[in-house]
Amino acid sequence: MSTFVTTATLRALKQNGEKIACLTSYDSSFTHLIEDAGVEVVLVGDSLGMVVQGQDSTLPVTLDDMCYHAACVARAGHTALRVVDMPFMSYADTRQALESAARLMREGGAHLVKLEGGQIVADAVRALTAHGIPVCAHLGLIPQSVNQLGGYRVQGRDAAAAQQLLDDARLLEDAGASAVVLECVPTALAKEITAAINIPTIGIGAGPYCDGQVLVLYDMLGIVPGKRPKFTRDFLAGADGIPQALQAYVAAVKDGSFPAPEHSFD
Repeated sequence: MSTFVTTATLRALKQNGEKIACLTSYDSSFTHLIEDAGVEVVLVGDSLGMVVQGQDSTLPVTLDDMCYHAACVARAGHTALRVVDMPFMSYADTRQALESAARLMREGGAHLVKLEGGQIVADAVRALTAHGIPVCAHLGLIPQSVNQLGGYRVQGRDAAAAQQLLDDARLLEDAGASAVVLECVPTALAKEITAAINIPTIGIGAGPYCDGQVLVLYDMLGIVPGKRPKFTRDFLAGADGIPQALQAYVAAVKDGSFPAPEHSFD
């Protein structure tokens, strides 16, 4: 990948039917390798709370944490689009969302900020985009609401919940979102949402029909204590080192072999 990726690049990839490869990163060294492998989008995820800090969830992650890790990634980033998570309760109202996002862009080098939720964050999305701050939305399983959801469960399985997710995706697009992550939703629903909106969908546990795929870096490398999530695959197994594993991930996303049916939900 020789040119810098922008939101316009992602839209063009969607229009051309070319899959978008996305991975999380939390530091400079991995970012170098990820970009060399051809990943278009680097997500500085609040998942760092669990895979780096050893927390039980993403909830303890602070805005300072996100600024620090985003800045580490930005120092190595030269080609990929950088999306940075806005942590728990850092966008509870429009003013707070603007202040938090400004820090992530100024101090962390974010290109886009990512917010979890549907209608409840629509006003924040409108305000952010009106002030020149691009937004990636996040629907389905939203980890910052795991306590309210009753655990890490597939979302949108009944008709009403599925319709709500579809409505939310359309609303967030209208509010100005540049992309939307769909996490742990049934394959058929993710396919419907992807066809219904003009912005790219990035799936994680959402089947093969999204415009792109994202995994937590540590999951993709098999560095997972205990049971590995169903939607992940260990690309390091059988690879000749981490660079080759990253290249294999990008290739599998691009050719559609990942995610396979065993990584998806009905």
